[in-house]
Amino acid sequence: MLVTKEEVFKRFWYPVMPVVQMSDQPQSFELLGQNLVLWLDNSGSVVVANDRCCHRSAQLSKGQVIDGNIACPYHGWQYNAEGVCTKVPQLEDSSQIPKTYQIKTYQAQERYGYIWVCLGEPLNEIPNIKEASDPDFRLIPEFYETWNCGGLRVMENEFDLAHPTFVHTTTFGSEDHPIPDRVEVEETDYGITETAVLGVVNPQEQQQNLKMDERVTTRNLDLDWYLPFTCKLRINYPNGLVHIIVNTATPINDSSSQIVQFCLRNDTEAETKADDVVAFDRAVTLEDKAVLETTDYDVPLDLKQEQHMMTDKPGILMRKKLSRILAGNK
Repeated sequence: MLVTKEEVFKRFWYPVMPVVQMSDQPQSFELLGQNLVLWLDNSGSVVVANDRCCHRSAQLSKGQVIDGNIACPYHGWQYNAEGVCTKVPQLEDSSQIPKTYQIKTYQAQERYGYIWVCLGEPLNEIPNIKEASDPDFRLIPEFYETWNCGGLRVMENEFDLAHPTFVHTTTFGSEDHPIPDRVEVEETDYGITETAVLGVVNPQEQQQNLKMDERVTTRNLDLDWYLPFTCKLRINYPNGLVHIIVNTATPINDSSSQIVQFCLRNDTEAETKADDVVAFDRAVTLEDKAVLETTDYDVPLDLKQEQHMMTDKPGILMRKKLSRILAGNK
């Protein structure tokens, strides 16, 4: 499955950039093989458009923002938030600007500290992470980086509870629990949901983060997959702590994904420092990254092209649901 070859992927929302990275200068991002420019208009709202001037195709992201408009670095043409050219320095009268002088703009929203973009008519809303609006939870930005792998591989990995024993050898994987103690998977309108119990090992660093003394424990997991490449992992610990990881593999192109991850916790900075939380999750994700970047990004939706086992049920459901969507049957 090559994401840039399937138009339907343009109809989903993806986080493309942390809000804090936006400034008075334009920013660039590649989404589904399409180069975009992002800037702030006079009201402070984010504008997203094709990163090409309609004149001679220069990158607008190399230009500057003037009074809320993006100005091309080549000949100075300016475009407003609707993508309409409002100034051509070579014309004395702006009323002479042809209506065809336009660039395409796209829908954008700010959510969870990130700018989300949809390149077409949205099929779904941005995933609703209810804990993000719960005052008992704090939101901690974690990672914003490029991985050289397909988004579906990342999503399947999040729901694959047979890999921790072999991949997460320095973080939480337990040799005594190569498969989950219990797992249930169901299909939903937005994707799939999974509940599971997994035996794990907690090293000293994690014991401190969790405020738990025991080394070996279990994780009670609630997972949600939101089409096409967002997942929510809620870890419920015996002491009442809840650690939620929200991860999106935003498709840059067929072979690479922008990993956008934040977490939510029902504790405070005084109880557990955010830097310590990120440090442990960083170690976990690096273990995943090392393996996932060795996989084939062109994930086959035809189940006969790869072999499977019982813990692959979530991934199989993902592939079946994506197959139906690509066939026009959501």
